[in-house]
Amino acid sequence: MKNLFNANDAAQTIERISQLKTDSKAQWGKMSVSQMLAHCNVPYEFVYDNKHPKPNFFMKLIFKLFVKSAVVGEKPYKKNSPTAPAFIIKEDKNFEIEKKRLVDYIQKTLALGESHFDGKESISFGKLSKNEWNIMFAKHLDHHLQQFGV
Repeated sequence: MKNLFNANDAAQTIERISQLKTDSKAQWGKMSVSQMLAHCNVPYEFVYDNKHPKPNFFMKLIFKLFVKSAVVGEKPYKKNSPTAPAFIIKEDKNFEIEKKRLVDYIQKTLALGESHFDGKESISFGKLSKNEWNIMFAKHLDHHLQQFGV
């Protein structure tokens, strides 16, 4: 798995993103490429933009008990895995804007570095290690870049 706190790995991931085109087709699933990019921005929005409501105590407990290990564990996501409502992108998005946002988020994360994230609180899962943050970001991106053949 790539380490998005490593400049070379981050650059390789950004290169994969740059290979996407407005007409790139998914090998599975229902999202368009612009929806996928917007979907991949959601984990970063949770961290940087305070755009999504925080889960209540009960939902946070459910996430920690039943979802966290799938999200921050090294086992790859299966094709057509279910997703949380905040990650569902129904409307079409601007491809270039979403692509730039994603690259900017990756670069911001790299610039802040792993020490910034080590022990940082996730609004859904509680405190995560730098490794768990990296897995969450990198595994999700890799899954969807594979979905679109890059």
